[in-house]
Amino acid sequence: MKNFKALGLIVFALLIGLAAAAYATGWVSRQAGIASNKIVVAAVDIEMGTKVNAEMLSTLDWPSGSVPPGAFKEGKDLQDRIVKVSVLRGEPLLERKLAPRGTLGGLSAVIAEGKRAMTVRVNDVVGVAGFALPGNYVDVMVNAQQEKGKNEEGKQISKTVLERVLVLAVAQEAGRDDTKPKVVSAVTLELSPEDSEKLDLARSVGTLSLVLRNQIDQKTVATAGVTKNELFGDKKEPAAAPAPAHKPHQARAQQAPAPVLARAQCVEVTQNGKSALSCF
Repeated sequence: MKNFKALGLIVFALLIGLAAAAYATGWVSRQAGIASNKIVVAAVDIEMGTKVNAEMLSTLDWPSGSVPPGAFKEGKDLQDRIVKVSVLRGEPLLERKLAPRGTLGGLSAVIAEGKRAMTVRVNDVVGVAGFALPGNYVDVMVNAQQEKGKNEEGKQISKTVLERVLVLAVAQEAGRDDTKPKVVSAVTLELSPEDSEKLDLARSVGTLSLVLRNQIDQKTVATAGVTKNELFGDKKEPAAAPAPAHKPHQARAQQAPAPVLARAQCVEVTQNGKSALSCF
C-alpha cells in the first residue's frame, strides 16, 4: 500500500512538471512571435550640450508597436549630433532631444529658438545661497534710485522686473542632474531679446537679486514695486483731483441775467391853471 501511494505521488509530480514545461514552451513561443525593431539607445549617460559619437550608443530590440516617434535605427545617423537635454543610459535617442544638424556643442546648442543667453554677476546672497541651479526658474528684482521729477526728490524703489527666467548655467556648469547647492559668482539666464535689454539696463542702474520660484508656478504677478516710505508704513499721497475744464458757454449760461429796467410812468398834473408832467 505504501509503495502504491509513493508511486501515485511520483506520477502526480511528473504531470505537474509536464504542465509547467508546456506552459513555459508556449510563453516562449508567443514572445518570439512578437515583432520587434532595433533602435539606438544611450550606452552611457550623456550630458546636455554633448556631441554624440559611436562609443556613446548601442542598439536595443524594441516592440514594433511601441517604437517612440523620432527614434533612430542606426548609430551612424547620430554621428556628431548635439543633445539639448540630458539622456540617461538605456534611454532612446530621439530627434526632439537633439539640436538641429550643424549645431556646435556647448551651451549655445541648448538655447531655445528665439532666446538669448545672458550672464549676471551674483554672490551667495544674490544667487539664493547657491540654490539657483541649471533648470530652475527665478525672478529678477532690482533695487535702484528713481529719477527725480520736477520739484520732487528721487525715491529708492525695489521692483521685480523679470519673471520666470530659466537658469541655463551656473559658473561654467550647465548640467541639470546635480541638485546640490553651489555658491558661484555668475549665473547665465535664458531671455528673450526684449528681456535681455531690460536686464542690461537694470544691472546698470541698481543692484540685482534673484528670487527662486517653484518649478511649476507659471503665474505672472505684476507689482508696482515698493519704496522706502511704503516699506516703513507711510501711505501713498492721494493724487490731486484735476480741476474741471473751463467751458465758456456754460459760464455764460450760469451768469445772472442783467436786470431789466421798468418803463417810466408819467402823469400830467394841472394846478392853478398850470400843467406839469411828473414821471416816476
